[in-house]
Amino acid sequence: MRLTFHGAARQVTGSCFGFEVGAHRFLVDCGLFQGGRAARAENLARFAFDPARLDFVVLTHAHLDHSGLLPRLAAEGFSGPIYMTGATRDLIDVLLRDSAHIQQVEAERARRRGRDYAVIYTLADVERVLPLARVVNYDAIVAPVPGVRVRLRDAGHILGSAIVELWLDDGATRRKVVCSGDLGQPNRPIVRDPTPIADADVLLLESTYGNRDHRPLAATLDELAASLEHALSGKQGVVLVPAFAVGRTQEFLYYLSSMSRAGRLRNLHVFVDSPMATEVTRITAQHFDLFDAEARRFAREPVPDGRAPVLTFIETVEESKALNSARGGAIIVAASGMCDGGRIRHHLRHHLSNPHTTVLFVGFQAEGTLGRRIVDGAQTVRIAGEEIAVRAEIVTLGGFSAHADRSALLGWLAAFKSPPARIFLVHGEEDASRALASAIGDRFGRSAEIPGPHTSVTL
Repeated sequence: MRLTFHGAARQVTGSCFGFEVGAHRFLVDCGLFQGGRAARAENLARFAFDPARLDFVVLTHAHLDHSGLLPRLAAEGFSGPIYMTGATRDLIDVLLRDSAHIQQVEAERARRRGRDYAVIYTLADVERVLPLARVVNYDAIVAPVPGVRVRLRDAGHILGSAIVELWLDDGATRRKVVCSGDLGQPNRPIVRDPTPIADADVLLLESTYGNRDHRPLAATLDELAASLEHALSGKQGVVLVPAFAVGRTQEFLYYLSSMSRAGRLRNLHVFVDSPMATEVTRITAQHFDLFDAEARRFAREPVPDGRAPVLTFIETVEESKALNSARGGAIIVAASGMCDGGRIRHHLRHHLSNPHTTVLFVGFQAEGTLGRRIVDGAQTVRIAGEEIAVRAEIVTLGGFSAHADRSALLGWLAAFKSPPARIFLVHGEEDASRALASAIGDRFGRSAEIPGPHTSVTL
């Protein structure tokens, strides 16, 4: 019985964990590596396993760093079931198609410039993998193969996100393994809080923010209100908000709406320039049963006259380009959240050198991404082959993360009746993982291991 860390080991990307239980092999997640040229090389590299020999896959949630290599897995021979929640099934239909489309656009652009560009997978590969999805309700137990049982629990990260409980039995050894997936921060809108887990022999725990706590939400909302009032007071420039199409865009719109209803913000003109975010917002509304109590109550309350933001969903490329001439006072929310793709790059290219522009970062920026370079204070950045001066005001709001912070991770771990015998810290940059390991040792008296990429352990 073995576990191999194929991705999300000492890095916040490429989530993929391989299990061998007797004669059976399966994965939890199969995600894209994101963040620069090195990530692209990893996505094109040979799998460290034979996809055709996998019995099944369990998917924690739809974000591409967890789901984004599934089409390539199918293209190289995998044909088994992929277990996920219904909301995740609806979301990957949108995300994987969009990912394939973006690759095709990049390939065509490269060919026009006389360069080779290998796509990681095609839309045909996406069409091949989507029928493999098998919907599993939260808290139901399925047995994909003899010796393996699986249960998905609400992770509170994005719509449909799951913690994975695995009961493994190879005839000689029995182990319960829990994969946290990406855990959400408690008391956030729309999604419910992460489900507490009672027991495990082995835990794979995410550590994205293992070295720090988020700013309190109330203080973050105060800063958001102050930033928007300052940016929009002169109405000379626009506000650009790079936001993940899944989760962060919907949460940000929720806060703008709730603060407008309360009279804290007035006369907002918001443009959501992401067809994917528009579709995800529609899907989110269809899964009302997954909302937390606060969001259900909010959706039913009448909106006071004049206290709703003017919200426009942009669809076509022509409509997006028309925002170049948007007058001051516009708030443009666009993907991708780390600025490495999508329409936000077009808006940054057009507005970043304008000192009246405000760029409002509301999500994590991984190493190697354009967003990280801007946040870290780059004076110029290259976008579409052009050097762009960074003269805009850059604002980072650290309290909006959909990931649990250090205190929340420790609080979730404290719900176990006793700490798992082995704890592996994954999905975190090395400094964050080491800080969380130290905190776990101090609080629970247990050591936590930080596996390297492609390392294997015997369970």
